[in-house]
Amino acid sequence: MLTVKDLKGIEGKKVLVRVDFNVPHKGSEISDDNRIRAAIPTIQELLNKGARVVLMSHLGKVDWKKLKKGEKTLEDIEGQMKKNDLAIAVEPLKARLKEALGREVKVSFCKSTKGAELKAAVAALEDGSVLLVQNTRYEAGEEKNDPELAKEWASLVDAFVMDAFGSAHRAHASTYGVPEILKGEGKPVAIGFLVEKEVSALSRCVEVKKEDRPYVAILGGLKVTDKIQVIDTLLKKCDYIIIGGAMAYTFRKVLGEKIGSSFLDESALDYAKKCLEEANGRIILPVDSVITDSFEPVEGRKVSVCDGDIPEGFEGVDIGPKSSKKFAEIISKAKMVFWNGPMGVFEQAEFQSGTKAVCEAIRDLKGKAFTVCGGGDSASAVKQFGYKADFSHVSTGGGASLEMIQNDGHLPGIDIIR
Repeated sequence: MLTVKDLKGIEGKKVLVRVDFNVPHKGSEISDDNRIRAAIPTIQELLNKGARVVLMSHLGKVDWKKLKKGEKTLEDIEGQMKKNDLAIAVEPLKARLKEALGREVKVSFCKSTKGAELKAAVAALEDGSVLLVQNTRYEAGEEKNDPELAKEWASLVDAFVMDAFGSAHRAHASTYGVPEILKGEGKPVAIGFLVEKEVSALSRCVEVKKEDRPYVAILGGLKVTDKIQVIDTLLKKCDYIIIGGAMAYTFRKVLGEKIGSSFLDESALDYAKKCLEEANGRIILPVDSVITDSFEPVEGRKVSVCDGDIPEGFEGVDIGPKSSKKFAEIISKAKMVFWNGPMGVFEQAEFQSGTKAVCEAIRDLKGKAFTVCGGGDSASAVKQFGYKADFSHVSTGGGASLEMIQNDGHLPGIDIIR
């Protein structure tokens, strides 16, 4: 694949960069601008080469089914999103983008996602300047990879750079349709620095070398059914798969244990049984749990550690100390680790110990093993607890990283660039 570093002769050329600016914010107040800052090296590389940079990103979700039924207008949806601190208008991100790029860079914004206004805004760009375009999901055809929408966007530019790894598992108009058209026209398409780093790290977790064994995967989260494909793939690649979080209780149910009111993915019981049989001891489950009689942080709720069966009226919300020790011992022998999914409800202080224990075990591997945090809630926990620097790589895309693992290194938004 071409990288942004490989692009030559782009001075004065218009380059569309698909970025991932799907950041948590309320109006102009951004609580975490990591995704904006992660895109800066790629944008800066293009500006240094004299390119005219057009940035496109999605932000939040638009319920187009309700819009089509006439139940809502786009303004209604945006207003409701703002009330929930998930505003979907991209314009408030402009100030933070400009701050990250530096005062000397001219940054403009276009509130239209297609038509004459967008065309004029792109045409008005100067060498070394940036245009931030409104949320791509304001277009109903974005998520459907509408060919006419992709054609219009592609007609505006001379080259394309994919730097939104968190969206690379989606074949949308801005992630797949545009580069497909430009490639067909013989125009350059490339990946940015962020995507290059992601592909390099995750490919190592897919194409496992002898020196990276023992290879240990750690999986958490809620439903087993959400991770069937990735479990199947990892069983073929890993020496051990550690399973924690709510999904562990489905496996423990299969073993005949009582799980109380803990979450049970009933549709996955047969699959869990099959996995345990085929794994031949390579799937490692918790041996104790932190349990509570109330998931909600109410006054007087009961919290305790339970070995074995969980009584009725109680649910497991974290792995217990014996499980933490057991998991840490297995992790300590690893030469490569892939982790996706916390061990418990880490958002609540009483249920953080298991997730912190995994972080600490991986921290102790620093300099001795290749360790990857696969984005999503795991990445949030790693950052919250201050362990991000202890990982070899922390992915910016939870869903994308899982799909890249389960699809043997393939994602639509990456493959179209190859």
